[in-house]
Amino acid sequence: MIAIASSGRSAAGAAMDIAPIPATLEAAGPSAPAMNEQSFRLFYERTARQLQAYLLSATGSPSAAEDLLQESYLRLIRADARVNDDDHRRRYLFRIATNLLRDRHRRRRPDRAELLEARDPADQEADIQRRADLAGVLRELKPRERQLLWLAYVEGLSHLEIAAATGLASGSIRPLLFRARRRMAELLRGKGMAP
Repeated sequence: MIAIASSGRSAAGAAMDIAPIPATLEAAGPSAPAMNEQSFRLFYERTARQLQAYLLSATGSPSAAEDLLQESYLRLIRADARVNDDDHRRRYLFRIATNLLRDRHRRRRPDRAELLEARDPADQEADIQRRADLAGVLRELKPRERQLLWLAYVEGLSHLEIAAATGLASGSIRPLLFRARRRMAELLRGKGMAP
């Protein structure tokens, strides 16, 4: 059993206590370095916050994001993917998380209470209002639009990395991002928040 616990802050500002992940990290073959417990810990520490923020952005629910975060790492371990570098492993992890988001979306639509879960409390009322307005605009985007914008502008992934993480054709990322940006700009203009 791998017990990973973090008392850091998630993107929503809530305390992020990570539950133990049951798994065994054993070598499956000599083709790539095995991911032992120590390398998993280091990889987890480098990627958990980014993945948590991505999942929180996509779901709007800290509890759902936490569940998907744990499931993503568990599937990564179970897959025992043989990769030579952490960048490839990170893209693979985000691909797993993206597939879990798709599965979740197919199963059900989020209920209104999930969408309205408390966000990070800000010190100033204006900041709270801007965040609420922006969150409202993001919820009006399609899940794929939110996902693409998040991966491109928050995570800073290239078009090829986004294609690898989402399973979309690399040639389609540019036009899809263009449409997502255009749709976001239209929504912001419609709410008097033009860029």
